[in-house]
Amino acid sequence: MSPKSRLAPRIVALGGGLLLFGVSIGLMVRANLGLGPWDVLHQGLAERTGVSMGWIVNGTAVLVLLAWIPLRERPGIGTLCNVLLIGPFVDLTLAVLPEQTNLPLRIALLVAGIVGLAAATGLYVGAGFGPGPRDGLMTGLAKRGHSIRVVRTAIEIAVLIIGWLLGGTVGIGTLLFALTIGPLVHHLAPRLAIVPIDSPNPVRKKA
Repeated sequence: MSPKSRLAPRIVALGGGLLLFGVSIGLMVRANLGLGPWDVLHQGLAERTGVSMGWIVNGTAVLVLLAWIPLRERPGIGTLCNVLLIGPFVDLTLAVLPEQTNLPLRIALLVAGIVGLAAATGLYVGAGFGPGPRDGLMTGLAKRGHSIRVVRTAIEIAVLIIGWLLGGTVGIGTLLFALTIGPLVHHLAPRLAIVPIDSPNPVRKKA
């Protein structure tokens, strides 16, 4: 299939992935059993500032994207859509879905949120329009000779601690996220990708 004929499904995958990403974060927030490291930070900042979590997600993404400049990373259209769209989808989900007290339902929301985040990652990364700001930061640092595993771990531990100190929710869901998100993405991403994850963007022009 030619790149041109794949453009429409890639756009759908990008939009659907970002929508699912925002909804999945909202599900985990409403589960109230613990969030992933970045979302612990987002929630903590929202608690301290009174700004909605969605706006914090967007603002943090912008700041992380600025860190790409000294790393000489180049954002794609998917990167910019990530910055603009995930936050509103988070806020919309939180507005529609009330807080929950039923434990089995909260567990179901947690599991759905984690699986949804993994599937969303496969969709928007596999659309081939560029990585999210946080993933680009990690790969950019890795290109400077650092182990991506060490870089990712260090960054996520740092944002987790800061978010927890600010009041973000850390719990069994945080541990479950840490243990399962990698294997889930590894399993789902190749099956959802339109552009192979390890292939260059087929519409990116050579320099």
